[in-house]
Amino acid sequence: MQALSEPRFSACRQVTAAEMEHYQEYGWVKLAGFVRPEFVQGLLRTARERMGDDGDGNAPYGRNINYFNAERGGGLSVPSMRNYIEEVGRNAKVLMGRESGVGVRYLLDFFAPKLPSSKKTKNAGNGPTDFHQDFPNYAVDRSGGMNFWLALEDYGPEFGTMSFVNRSHRRGVVGNYRTFTQETDLFSVYPEFRKLGLSEPMTYAAGDVTVHSHLTSHGAGANLTDRPRWAYVIVVQPADIHWTGAPPEAYDTTGWRPFQTFDDTRFPIIS
Repeated sequence: MQALSEPRFSACRQVTAAEMEHYQEYGWVKLAGFVRPEFVQGLLRTARERMGDDGDGNAPYGRNINYFNAERGGGLSVPSMRNYIEEVGRNAKVLMGRESGVGVRYLLDFFAPKLPSSKKTKNAGNGPTDFHQDFPNYAVDRSGGMNFWLALEDYGPEFGTMSFVNRSHRRGVVGNYRTFTQETDLFSVYPEFRKLGLSEPMTYAAGDVTVHSHLTSHGAGANLTDRPRWAYVIVVQPADIHWTGAPPEAYDTTGWRPFQTFDDTRFPIIS
């Protein structure tokens, strides 16, 4: 399958037509060998310098949840990382498939190691990931957003890799992850989701990426190994999003008014 006609990329390849079709059908897609090895190695070095080899040396940032320990990426200010972010934007525009030609807006980038469940950690991030969807976290007025999740090393299911609920992006908004409990999890509230089928927990080689829609429900087991599961995540949105006025978890809205557009300086259009 030939890659779609897009500009030449330096840090990563282009998505193919088959990958675009899979994303549109299932709400997620695995992009094998998406990112060049030398760039992945550089990201892993940066992550370890900031967070320590155990992935737990940073000060808490943002959400303090069991799913992973987050550290701000700051990629817009680093030329090589910004180049990759912009390349992700061009690929995201293909996957989003807006016939109007609306572009892609950067929202955030961060490192996200899932810490070993067997170890006591300073930060949260060593538990399983409850099945949830991301859309309610962002307080935006339209769908189309997605996460590009890059594996920085080789990982199998024992590291707590993600599974996706196939075609769940077609079922609309199903609730914020904070409203679910062990007694009322996603599948007890929406038992019909079990009939949709789950992907197998992902197996990644370093440089593989999974992309999932913010409407796609997903989860992961705990990291059962003795080392972190390192990932670098880029979150993008359609360029024409507006803030709903609800409190988001991912960005600061101090001084904003409900239903305003996003600031192009903080959240640039990258494709």
